[in-house]
Amino acid sequence: MRFADVITTALEQIRVNKLRSFFTLLGIIVSVAFLVAVVAIISGMNAYVKENLAGALIGQNTFQVRRSPIQIGLFDDEEWRRIAKRPRITESDAQAVMAAVPEALAVSLQSGWPTPLADVIWGNKTLGDVIMLGVTAPYQVVQDYVFVGGRPLTDVDVRERRAVIVVGADVAEKLFEAVDPVGRDVRIMGHRFTIVGTIAKKGRVLGQSFDGFVLMPLPNFEMIYGRRKTNTVSVKMPAAEEVAGGMTRADEAMRIAHRLRPVEEPDYSIETADALVAFWKKLTRILFSVIPAIVAIGVVVGGIVIMNIMLMSVTERTREIGVRKAMGARAGDIRRQFLVESVVLASIGGLIGVAAGWGLAGLISLASPLPARVSTWSVALALALGAGVGVLFGVYPASRAAQLDPITALRAE
Repeated sequence: MRFADVITTALEQIRVNKLRSFFTLLGIIVSVAFLVAVVAIISGMNAYVKENLAGALIGQNTFQVRRSPIQIGLFDDEEWRRIAKRPRITESDAQAVMAAVPEALAVSLQSGWPTPLADVIWGNKTLGDVIMLGVTAPYQVVQDYVFVGGRPLTDVDVRERRAVIVVGADVAEKLFEAVDPVGRDVRIMGHRFTIVGTIAKKGRVLGQSFDGFVLMPLPNFEMIYGRRKTNTVSVKMPAAEEVAGGMTRADEAMRIAHRLRPVEEPDYSIETADALVAFWKKLTRILFSVIPAIVAIGVVVGGIVIMNIMLMSVTERTREIGVRKAMGARAGDIRRQFLVESVVLASIGGLIGVAAGWGLAGLISLASPLPARVSTWSVALALALGAGVGVLFGVYPASRAAQLDPITALRAE
């Protein structure tokens, strides 16, 4: 038989036994769909964390000089004791970094941990649990804030300790509703502040809003809340490729400012958002290590079902095999026919699984904040997996069919 005829025969057998073929492939369909959907979600999350979450927390093309390193999770006791001995990051540190990196678009000093929450009161209305941040004026450039009303905080506001604030979109919408907040006076911790600007909505990342905050001049913040333990210097560079060079020069400036000898370990941390991305990638590596085991179980079960069905097909078509051999078909022709049927059957299961996984990933992306990006390699792997299962579990039934004695096969009912 020509190869095209073998394929046609395989497809005809699947068409004739549609329901049996579907249930035969159910294990492969589910396994492949799971593989494609989970990989799509994880790939989408990797890009999402890198492009959105890290940028929203630290800023694009930005690095930070911090007292403590960025870390997801808790420090152990020894690490914490070592970090607690470090000096605070101060305005003089910010000035040293600014002098060392003159090409930076902005160098800001902002309050760090612990970040206080407070009520913002306007007239008889109160908005609770608003994040309070003490900043210098360049912080607004670091974070790429866009103003929809009023103006940003200025260096003069910070230097003269003016009682002015800038509010995020959530504060403006929830507290003032249809009223323009600019020029309104509010009370925070018993102190009166005038709103001079409102920031455009940045949206939500993983369900977390980045618009419920108040920015006030750092001196005013420290007057109300005291000095924070972890003030941070943020440096925004013109382009991503300039970040590494800026970090090197900032490190040199900090060593000089802190009077550290070359052999001494730094008593500060200079970091980008890579720590957040690295944590997420570590988590996804754990997930990826679990996926193969789950997929393998489903594929093995599906393969065993395919093998059993193909053995049943050999039994049902014993007379057909005898007729083909009597007409001159060789054992290799029979083996190829049944092997191709097995591969075609498994490949169709792989295609259906890819389509189902793609659709499932899309539904999850629409119904939740979890993004999904279907990867070409996962689709190729899924299709290869389907074909591979057909070959692996189709060899034995094909061999059984090829070994049938034609005389015995012709006598079969």
